[in-house]
Amino acid sequence: MISFKDIELKDKEIITKYTMNSPRRNCDLSFSNLCSWRFLYNTQFAIFEDYLILKFWAEGKLVYMMPIGSGDLKKVLDVMIEDSKQEKAQFCMLGICSGMCDELKNIMPDKFCFEADRDYADYIYLRSDLATLSGKKFQSKRNHVNKFRRTYNYEYLPLTSDRIPECLELEAEWCKQNDCDQTDGTGNERRALIYALHNFDALGLTGGILHVDGKIVAFTFGMPINQDTFGVHVEKADTRIDGAYAMINYEFANHIPEKYIYLNREEDLGLEGLRKAKLSYQPTLLLDKYIACLQDGQIEHIKW
Repeated sequence: MISFKDIELKDKEIITKYTMNSPRRNCDLSFSNLCSWRFLYNTQFAIFEDYLILKFWAEGKLVYMMPIGSGDLKKVLDVMIEDSKQEKAQFCMLGICSGMCDELKNIMPDKFCFEADRDYADYIYLRSDLATLSGKKFQSKRNHVNKFRRTYNYEYLPLTSDRIPECLELEAEWCKQNDCDQTDGTGNERRALIYALHNFDALGLTGGILHVDGKIVAFTFGMPINQDTFGVHVEKADTRIDGAYAMINYEFANHIPEKYIYLNREEDLGLEGLRKAKLSYQPTLLLDKYIACLQDGQIEHIKW
């Protein structure tokens, strides 16, 4: 049997040893996301046969991630399936990308059924696109940035631990304007965000702050997902400051190390306004993610 344990801050090194050396670019594999959202998903992990295995509960239903590592994948999957039987649950995995679907089909032909959920596709961009905004397709974005420069006396600063109180203040104001505590989604997001800010250095996060006339108007942060992809997890701005979102996006992309070719700006969750905004930045890839379940029952419609 697999011995699982709850994810803790101290597990960062052992978990990122696997995720950082993986070709997978899923935002779900960021250590910050795994740790900051564990309150909602009761996330656990195990190391088995040189594979990282992630296990959690989404809407009360047991689910796993595709194991990460090298070796006998079928042996690992068999043990995971046995674990689900011990839990008296159908074996399902979330966050399965198209290449992983093919891998599962080859290892266990006709054993899995797959279903994609567009709302949970990751938006992946070229860092150079967001850092330069060059070309006709980014004309409107350049206009926003240039207007911001002309309109405001602004300064971009790295987000360091001494500036976290400023971010918490802006986050509280943003939540007040957007009724965060009235819906589970924004309430949960707020809890994860506050946890991340309070544990900023321990999680290994990198971020930036935008000041206008010395007052914070936007902040953002994230961390690497693997060797070539940086995950942008949070972006908050004062909507009363025209162009604040465009400017923090642009500045952060310029301050992320050039070794990261891609920026993963996560999902749109089916929110129309968010989808429109993410598409407007011309993603280089929409990373579709599937639910994969053993064909001994109906696919569960599980939301993250």
